[in-house]
Amino acid sequence: MTNRTHGTLPATHREVRLTARPQGPLTDDLFEVVEVPVPEPGPGQVLVRNTTMAVAAVMRTLMDEVTTVPMPSFVPGEALYGSAVGEVVDAPGTDFAPGDLVEHRLGWREYALVDAAGAQRRDRDLLPDPAAYLSQGATSYMGVVRGAEVRAGDTVFVTGAAGGVGSLAGQIARLRGAVRVIGSTGSQRKAEYLVKELGYDAAVVRGAGPIEEQLRAAAPDGVDAVFDNVGGEQLQAAIALANRGARIALVGALSNQLSDSGSSTTEIDTLSLLARSIVLRGVALYDHLDLIPEWNEQFGRGLRDGTLTFPHARLHGIEEAPRALRELIEGRHLGAVLVEL
Repeated sequence: MTNRTHGTLPATHREVRLTARPQGPLTDDLFEVVEVPVPEPGPGQVLVRNTTMAVAAVMRTLMDEVTTVPMPSFVPGEALYGSAVGEVVDAPGTDFAPGDLVEHRLGWREYALVDAAGAQRRDRDLLPDPAAYLSQGATSYMGVVRGAEVRAGDTVFVTGAAGGVGSLAGQIARLRGAVRVIGSTGSQRKAEYLVKELGYDAAVVRGAGPIEEQLRAAAPDGVDAVFDNVGGEQLQAAIALANRGARIALVGALSNQLSDSGSSTTEIDTLSLLARSIVLRGVALYDHLDLIPEWNEQFGRGLRDGTLTFPHARLHGIEEAPRALRELIEGRHLGAVLVEL
């Protein structure tokens, strides 16, 4: 029995639906905020009052009817989905109790009805701020540790370094013993932020000249490990500067995800890969879920002792969620982008 009869649970809540598939840049009319009844949980279901949700670049890809991403596309007329944290309201027939903190995949709504198997219990005391569970740090950690296999003494190049993934990847690489960390980003303002606030040694700026020339100046001795979020010219430059035995982790494809056409390709110099024994490895978090608890432990320690920071922006109110995604894709924010519900 929920608290509905006691008047503490509202009869309705709001969710954000996709109205149509985008044909170009995201616009406000592609979304609508709809008031719907708060769902009633059945046995084995968990009703969650969402407190914070995250937006991510992959959401633009999921708006297309057909994608190469191993996730279901959004459906016009239905609510979008994505990572969220919240408090359990009711959970009949499960081991969850009201007030438990959980993370799940049904963001973009104020209340979520989640199957018990889809709700991950989170420790309120592990991270200083529960919203930090929505960082993309587990992806960053995976790419650094298992993708690029960063080790002591490496020179590391992180593309898309000012986003939710890259802003943590550089910090993690440093903790793994990298001696020089270089990031790429889209503006001089963000480049200065990488160096002054996140501890990068240098930054290359998209649009400020050929990436390869900028990277050669920033890494005169070449690069040993690459954390690639972008593809395109930045990946080509990374291969050109890769030392013998370098490890290149393909973690994201922003040049593809954020293109208006939704598709782009990167020409790869395969002879360079062969001649210099360069490892080019695609890695995705769904193959490395075992790293999430390890990352959360390390993230909590790092946030408390100051060796890690969580760069992010927060918008407030579910009606701001479409704007949050649009501004993320337009590159207006540094780090992760969250919405308080």
